[in-house]
Amino acid sequence: MNFPLVLFVLLLITGGIWLLDYFVLRHKRISDGTEPWWIEYPKSFFPIILVVFCLRSFLVEPFKIPSGSMIPTLLIGDFILVNKYTYGIRLPVANLKIIDMNAPQRGEVMVFRFPEDPSIDYIKRVIGVPGDTVAYRNKQLSINGIPVQQERDGDYKYIDGTAYIYTQRLRENMDGNEHDILVNDDMPDIQLSAVHQFPNRENCTFDREGFSCKVPEGNYFTLGDNRDGSSDSRYWGFVPENHIVGKAFLIWWNFNDLSRIGTLIK
Repeated sequence: MNFPLVLFVLLLITGGIWLLDYFVLRHKRISDGTEPWWIEYPKSFFPIILVVFCLRSFLVEPFKIPSGSMIPTLLIGDFILVNKYTYGIRLPVANLKIIDMNAPQRGEVMVFRFPEDPSIDYIKRVIGVPGDTVAYRNKQLSINGIPVQQERDGDYKYIDGTAYIYTQRLRENMDGNEHDILVNDDMPDIQLSAVHQFPNRENCTFDREGFSCKVPEGNYFTLGDNRDGSSDSRYWGFVPENHIVGKAFLIWWNFNDLSRIGTLIK
């Protein structure tokens, strides 16, 4: 369900009824007459819907993490907040940028509309910006030929379905942005059979040891922090600038782990 579109339609309906009553219908009612329910209810809900619509469209929007592709930074069940204006002010529903502000930077966690199905929101880490060449081979990420700094930070265990997954935990430093990632030596750098056709695929080369992609103008390259357990740009391609939703910045709730409440997303 396209919730922003539903909210926009409700705003139009309740706002339209409020305007119709203010300029026309209220003058036709007798002075002591009561409002019919179909006027009273929309008028009552209109200011609430207006406030929620403006908050979600221009300031912050809540999301829930549905998968483990961003472990250990984000866990399944985390409720997060996304800054809607950091990357520019966009028109609701149409997602058309009207005020340009900051461009996504390497290392930031970004929410965007999935290129293969824009009705679905995805969250990944920005790895490559326009003009960058991103490579991942033998578990080492490099950008423009320079290996990204990584330090071993112990082991990590998590549940995938009913099975325990044991991986290495690394501390990655990307342009001064430090964050944790997982690397699984038992998994290939890329599963070639899972690579899709996508726009600008000719910018990428794939082989058994990994991949290399040059990011075209107006696009971004993303990876999950669960580096070998994520469906990301290596499989379905680049993220167009007009698919950007916002920058994830805060975990505001998790029913299974209350200690995560208030954690900043790095």
